[in-house]
Amino acid sequence: MVTFCISLLALVLGYLIYGAVVEKVFGVDEQRTTPCFTKADGVDYIPMPTWRVFLIQFLNIAGTGPIFGAIMGILFGPAAYLWIVLGCIFAGATHDYLSGMISLRKGGISMPEMVGDELGPGVRLLVRIFSMLLLLLVGTVFVATPANLLSSMTTDWGTFGTVLFWSVVIFLYYVLATLLPISSLIGRIYPLFGMAMLIMAVGIGVGVFTHEGWMPELTDSLSGNHPKSLPIFPMLCITIACGAISGFHATQSPMMARCIKSERMGRRVFYGAMIAEGLVALIWAAASVKYAGGYQQLADMGNPAVVVSTICSSWMGRIGAVLAVLGVVAAPITSGDTALRSARLIAADFLHFKQDKLWKRMLLSLPIFVVSALLMIVNFDILWRYFAWFNQTLAFITLWAVSVWLARKKKFYWIALFPAMFMTVVCSSYILVAPEGFQLPVNMGVGIGVAFMSVLTLLFAVWHVRYAKKQAES
Repeated sequence: MVTFCISLLALVLGYLIYGAVVEKVFGVDEQRTTPCFTKADGVDYIPMPTWRVFLIQFLNIAGTGPIFGAIMGILFGPAAYLWIVLGCIFAGATHDYLSGMISLRKGGISMPEMVGDELGPGVRLLVRIFSMLLLLLVGTVFVATPANLLSSMTTDWGTFGTVLFWSVVIFLYYVLATLLPISSLIGRIYPLFGMAMLIMAVGIGVGVFTHEGWMPELTDSLSGNHPKSLPIFPMLCITIACGAISGFHATQSPMMARCIKSERMGRRVFYGAMIAEGLVALIWAAASVKYAGGYQQLADMGNPAVVVSTICSSWMGRIGAVLAVLGVVAAPITSGDTALRSARLIAADFLHFKQDKLWKRMLLSLPIFVVSALLMIVNFDILWRYFAWFNQTLAFITLWAVSVWLARKKKFYWIALFPAMFMTVVCSSYILVAPEGFQLPVNMGVGIGVAFMSVLTLLFAVWHVRYAKKQAES
């Protein structure tokens, strides 16, 4: 319990202290007119109250990620606490804030275009492909997951209780969420769902303190505890993405960058939403292992959806049962719809295709809907495995781009460079050692990952020296 309490406090202090540091490094300009006013179009660029933007951003980036990932991640032991806290403060929240604010400065530009501005046209093309694939995977995965869960809850509804029926219903909702103005659907229902998710987290957090049970402490052991003997590094850093750091967030932040009324609100929206997500992840990591009573017992409970439903119903009664439905059904849907909307915005940016008219949005969205629908026939497990790697790879690429932007502006780029270096090692070593990758020995994979990171760091150093010299001469 001591480790859990210290971790909660650390996340709050991280927002108050390190969040202020990151904000100062970026250098907000309260007098600068934001894109929601300079590019107002009544569709994507719409000024909204900060509290509403925060809740939308929180739900955009959260979904089931900080719940399911944390439940699977705590199987690695108390190291999960460290990764959630340190990853969230120094990597995830920094990544979300800086990528969101740079997008804001650049007129609400989408993530691939922002990355391309800093790392060149070749990387721009790569990130366009990566981000579109990631968003299509998210949209597809988060049709299948809630559809299967809803079908299991409505088995006696006949045709209206089948997986196919619910898949069609969810997909039609995605179409509406992608095409309609952001204030019409997302802006109205997201704050309600976001508040409900926070209430669920608070309720479960109270349960952690009021129910008896065993909890891991950092003093126990930081060595591997996973029932399947999976290595902590790099597996833990991929298993817990949302709640620590997630590349998916950088695709979502530009949507809110187009709705923020002042740069001063950026820390509350981007850094604050990530810290809130970290708190949710921390609570669920602690709650799941405490309820189960041990790592093997937690693994034996089954998939995370079962764990969520069981704990909510047991600790919070009927209200918990309702919130459990929110957590395992509504939450993934609210990630899938904004994923496809982000895909539309990214495509519009690189095609320079205005989205002010409905027919234009429909024309651009049609191929996205078709590809997403076709992906639904692919095995879910295969999609999910590669989604996790795509996600974190996008994070480290974004962090390298942010590092370059900070260096160009003569700001303290180390706040982005250090997490960029770390995540480079994580992602490169993971694909080398993972079962869905090259299955190399862990030591070899990590060694190659370190070497790859060293090469990128050297290239950054060479570029920085040349850039500084060029600036001094001009």
